[in-house]
Amino acid sequence: MSIDSKTAVIFGGTGFVGRQVVRDLAKLGMQIKVATRIPESAYFLKPAGAVGQIVPVACDYTESSIKQAIAGCDYVVNCVGILYEKRKGDFQRAHVDFPKRIATVCAEENIKSFVHISALACERGTSKYAHTKLAGEQEVLQHFPKAVILRPSVIFGEDDRFFNMFAELSRYVPFLPLIGGGHTKFQPVYVGDVARAVVTSLTHKEAQGHIFELAGPETVSFRDIYKLLMTYTKRRRSLVTLPYAVAKLEAAFLQLIPNPLLTTDQVESLKTDNVMNSDALGLKDLGIEATMMTIVLPKYLERYQPGGGFASHKAA
Repeated sequence: MSIDSKTAVIFGGTGFVGRQVVRDLAKLGMQIKVATRIPESAYFLKPAGAVGQIVPVACDYTESSIKQAIAGCDYVVNCVGILYEKRKGDFQRAHVDFPKRIATVCAEENIKSFVHISALACERGTSKYAHTKLAGEQEVLQHFPKAVILRPSVIFGEDDRFFNMFAELSRYVPFLPLIGGGHTKFQPVYVGDVARAVVTSLTHKEAQGHIFELAGPETVSFRDIYKLLMTYTKRRRSLVTLPYAVAKLEAAFLQLIPNPLLTTDQVESLKTDNVMNSDALGLKDLGIEATMMTIVLPKYLERYQPGGGFASHKAA
């Protein structure tokens, strides 16, 4: 059976990573089901494939609906993840219970390959986010041992919620906070590289049962990230050190708004470096050359420059 005659179901296919995975799989000619609570929310993905190639399907994340979504598929990808809780227990439901159900159904349906996206620092992290991400991995591997676990660092790309958030914030405030002094280390990874890792992991048996840490070629501190932002947005801002205790106090109030800029759990996560272990499998083991931030960031951060992106181009 050729790859273009196979079917994949993507959970979280409308998200930042998921939609890139959908597009990359569509280019290979696969039939794709995008499992989501609201199928209409995935209609924007249809033009990424031929007529009828990308099909949104309803899934309320119960075991029966997961089973319906997976039925008849060859490959399964779970891109579902949340950065903060709207209700108590959301991390447990999204990061542990849901992946467990998917893995259980994958085993029952004899799925060829299942790729689960986790988080890079989940083994070392002290946040609830990290703990639930690790617990989710353990459930997945217990119920479907040949699953591939991908642990990306902070993911960047045109629609990311990291660089864009701070760039937008810099438009309205005279200073940017250096939580904990800005010493936390990151190895930001390009969303296109994460999607390629998913595709490679799905279609290569050698990857099955392994954990891959996905990190970019540059290790930077939080302070370095702000410097990059200011370089590409041409907005100079003061950097103010914010001790963890003070940051948590402020986050306790910020997390009460519908889409919080910061939560206490996110402050806790900044106490752990988000970098790859030296002995871990990574992008290079999947045959992927990591993309540098300096190649991608200028392309989408210039829109935050004073006057907009056109301000950086001289008239002919």
